[in-house]
Amino acid sequence: MRLTKSVVPNLLTLANLFCGFTAIVRTANNEFVTAAVFILLAAVFDMLDGVTARLINSTSELGVELDSLCDAVSFGVAPSYMLFKIYFFQFGDFGILIASFPALAGVLRLARFNVQITGFEDKLYFRGLPIPAAALNILSYIIFFHISSEFPDKYKPAAIILVTVTTSLAMVSKFKYENLPRPSIKSFKQRPIFFILFIIALALGFASKGKLIFPLLLVYLFWGAFRHLFYWFKEHQEPEDDIDETEEIDPTPFD
Repeated sequence: MRLTKSVVPNLLTLANLFCGFTAIVRTANNEFVTAAVFILLAAVFDMLDGVTARLINSTSELGVELDSLCDAVSFGVAPSYMLFKIYFFQFGDFGILIASFPALAGVLRLARFNVQITGFEDKLYFRGLPIPAAALNILSYIIFFHISSEFPDKYKPAAIILVTVTTSLAMVSKFKYENLPRPSIKSFKQRPIFFILFIIALALGFASKGKLIFPLLLVYLFWGAFRHLFYWFKEHQEPEDDIDETEEIDPTPFD
């Protein structure tokens, strides 16, 4: 087997898959916090493989397909299994169906992304909530709210169902979501406001010891939906040229 420079980013991608598999094993043992940490590590490797591939100019279709397969496990199957183990197990087969929504939606979103990809350059926007962000949204709710004693138990059943369904729908939607900014001057010049907001969100997440991650991700999720609906209504407003002027008063000879 001939080794090429693409082996480096591909190994990082496989490390992503290993972390996702480990998260599933930890979830099976009810070690939910540890499982969440491994999914976060998978997200780190998912980011590093793309950065490394661009730095050494080794991007390829194989890398894209491998990345999608690993993402499907780490950010689709692993969070779905965690949802099942934590809450939906009590509903039997119906619980399996509901818990599988993030995995099903995530795989569909990845497949749609792969058939629509036109190049290997960084994109400013994605169509549909990216699957790593969806996984982080689910994990941050589970760790900081659902298994926390600070969040009232009476709200947890409705909350976990809403998080599961809303996150899944956001992934398969046509809403546009900003790609994470790269730590570079070029990225700052392209989107200075979003870059600054992203830095502020990171600072708030660290300052709150993770408790603000879920609310901040909800803002990110619903902002994409709100912006899409705003432009949709704006585009479907009746143009001024099409306004019916037949009811206007005819000019009189004295005008």
